[in-house]
Amino acid sequence: MITIYGIKNCDSVKKAVSFFKNNNIPYEIFDFKTQKLSCDTISRWLTKTDMKTLFNARSTTYRNLKLKELNLNEEEQEKWLCKENLLIKRPVIEYKDEVIVGFKEEIYTRIFK
Repeated sequence: MITIYGIKNCDSVKKAVSFFKNNNIPYEIFDFKTQKLSCDTISRWLTKTDMKTLFNARSTTYRNLKLKELNLNEEEQEKWLCKENLLIKRPVIEYKDEVIVGFKEEIYTRIFK
C-alpha cells in the first residue's frame, strides 16, 4: 500500500488522494498534524532527494518560526524537519526506491499507472 505523507487539508495532498482514489490505487495517509515522523525516515528521504526539494521554506510554519532570520544550513534544516514535520513539503510518497515530493499529475501517471 502507498502512504501519502502530509496533512489532510493541504491542497496538494488532496490532489494526490483524488489521483489514487480515481485510479483505484490503495493508499493510507500519514498526517503530520496527528502523527510524528521519525528522524530516521527524514534522513532516509534525504538520501533519495535533496534538502531544497524536501524543506518547505515557503510554509506558514517557516514564517511563524522566523527561520529565515536564522539562515539555516542543511544540517540545521534537517534538525528542524525532525522537530517540526510541518516544514516538510507535501505530499511525500515513498514508492519502490523513490521519494516523490509534491503533486504533479503527469509524474504520478508515469509512476503509478
